[in-house]
Amino acid sequence: MTVIPSLPYDHVIKALQRDGWIVVRQKGSHIRLQKHTSTETLKLTIPAHRPIKRTTLSHILKQARLTVEEFNKLV
Repeated sequence: MTVIPSLPYDHVIKALQRDGWIVVRQKGSHIRLQKHTSTETLKLTIPAHRPIKRTTLSHILKQARLTVEEFNKLV
């Protein structure tokens, strides 16, 4: 089992952009990302926190359909 790191939001967003996510908008302290697949459009909301808690990042990765190993390769 790989440990999920606690990272600043800008590192998380840059890693997700390497996976094909696009920043759509920002409202207050939340940043909205989208990714188009062949069958659907996935959406994520990332809090602009330094750092993002490990549990929050875990939920983000589940919504992004990424494993911790895949995410660590993107970081």
